[in-house]
Amino acid sequence: MLRAGDRVITMRTSAGLLPYRFRQVLEVLIAHPGGPFFARKDLGAWSVVKGEIGPDEDPRSAALREFQEETGWQAPTENWVELGSVRMRSGKNVTAWAVAADFDPATLDPGTFRMMWRGRVQEFPEIDRVSWCLPDDARRLLNPAQIPFLDRLESRVAVPG
Repeated sequence: MLRAGDRVITMRTSAGLLPYRFRQVLEVLIAHPGGPFFARKDLGAWSVVKGEIGPDEDPRSAALREFQEETGWQAPTENWVELGSVRMRSGKNVTAWAVAADFDPATLDPGTFRMMWRGRVQEFPEIDRVSWCLPDDARRLLNPAQIPFLDRLESRVAVPG
């Protein structure tokens, strides 16, 4: 929290997970946000699965909670690879970890959110799809501020062989 004069400014911080697997090459699982604002956006719109850290919540716990809420999947709780933090254009800080896992995108069961859209309250999925991608493909799809997560992952995991 920062103080600016008499105003209190809270810095929004999110925590997330970047699942990865090896299928002869490294692949990462990224998510496309749901809702009407992203319906026609693709390149640069995808993200690691993330969400805001609650008051007094541990970032790792927030990452686990958000991953389950947004995908319906239980993420592994061990052997996380720390990917550090990035600052989004919005000013939000995102802290992420990578975790070895192999989820089936066809079984995605996303949580939902409600918002006023076209004059009425509507419900939308938090994320509308996920995809396993090669890192170079993920670099084109991800929000540009999150690309350092891929670079850090590639430098920290060894290709099995």
